[in-house]
Amino acid sequence: MVMELREKLEILADAAKYDASCASSGTEKRDSRDGGLGSTEGMGICHAYAPDGRCISLLKVLLTNACVFDCAYCINRASSNVRRARFSVREIVGLTLDFYRRNYIEGLFLSSGIIRSPDYTMEQIVRVARELREVHGFKGYIHLKTIPDASPELLAEAGRHADRLSINVELPRAESLKALAPEKDGRAIRVAMAGLRMRIEEAREAQGEAARVKVAMGGGRRAVAPRFAPAGQSTQMIVGADASTDAVILDTSSALYGSYRLKRVYFSAYSPIPDASAVLPPVAPPLVREHRLYQADWLLRFYGFSAPEVMAGGEGGMLDLEVDPKLAWALKHRAAFPVDVNRAEREMLLRVPGLGAKTVDRIVAARRVRSFRMADLARLRVNLRKVAPFVTAVDHHPRAGLLDRADLRALLLPRDGLAERAGVAAAGMLARPVQLPLFGGAHV
Repeated sequence: MVMELREKLEILADAAKYDASCASSGTEKRDSRDGGLGSTEGMGICHAYAPDGRCISLLKVLLTNACVFDCAYCINRASSNVRRARFSVREIVGLTLDFYRRNYIEGLFLSSGIIRSPDYTMEQIVRVARELREVHGFKGYIHLKTIPDASPELLAEAGRHADRLSINVELPRAESLKALAPEKDGRAIRVAMAGLRMRIEEAREAQGEAARVKVAMGGGRRAVAPRFAPAGQSTQMIVGADASTDAVILDTSSALYGSYRLKRVYFSAYSPIPDASAVLPPVAPPLVREHRLYQADWLLRFYGFSAPEVMAGGEGGMLDLEVDPKLAWALKHRAAFPVDVNRAEREMLLRVPGLGAKTVDRIVAARRVRSFRMADLARLRVNLRKVAPFVTAVDHHPRAGLLDRADLRALLLPRDGLAERAGVAAAGMLARPVQLPLFGGAHV
């Protein structure tokens, strides 16, 4: 029985690695000091790698990799010749608790292929979360992948137990979804996302009102406000499975943020699968394309850029793979530079290549009491080589004609070979998601 459970885990944890839309950021703080088990605090809740190489731990599995749908890009599609497995609700709950007690994980990300029907599948997923919360007092992080065609009542219950919910839009264009996943309904996906947004906002408003009542009552007892997915909702788009350009992807991403107030849009580079349909690309896109899309997404969310502005740094609807999107924009808009770090508005400082949002805030706060020199930027760990052509400071002005040099781009290319390592030079290399195994052995 133990070997059977381990075999299921190996199959279903491996099958879950293709879903990138999991993260633990943004939820409320909970711990078990007042009873229960687990917490939402820690380094993170995903089997992924941080930039410094740390593993972020999450039990990330599918309830089953069997599916009645036949999406062309999915390795678990109905016609795929892969080994199938299925967990029972009790098995998932037991694994989550067991691995948490062993300090292997800090929470659960649960998704599933569609079995029998959307409602049946969603009911099984909800049962896992309900049992963890109500029977075992589990207060760790739970992220549930929801089924858009499931009943609103099941989605509502999922939100009461989960920290975050996600519904994958799968592909950037409705016509691509219809061609590659004809059983999925793009309109139903968006209706479900709109329903989740409404419930999330209602819960936040109720919590705000409850907090105001508590203050008015002098901190006395109050009714507990309803809880619904406090970490919000996210989604995922597959990059490279269809002919969508980066411009189309970012336009779709921007619309999703605006319409549904998503916490994150995740991008997952298409990975060729066995016995793939002839309508799919034979090779994966370069992984650096996914990386540039994440950088562009950051500019949309935190740096005041619009999607058209980000794309102005590229060519033919595609982002520049050799340099990051902010530097690409600056190279196309040299007339806007240099900017004075001691006088420029925050909005303009955010457009300077090499200046992050936190660094800009520190500059704005510090320059109220002193004038900035390049050594001050260095103390903030700013890449002076990247910043120097675009700023002025008390002791620095770019050399005459530097911003007009035809070879400025070449001078600013990354020295660490990021573009080459990430696949620009070897665009045909397969992009295969990596997930840390729960047992010994090589990474899979």
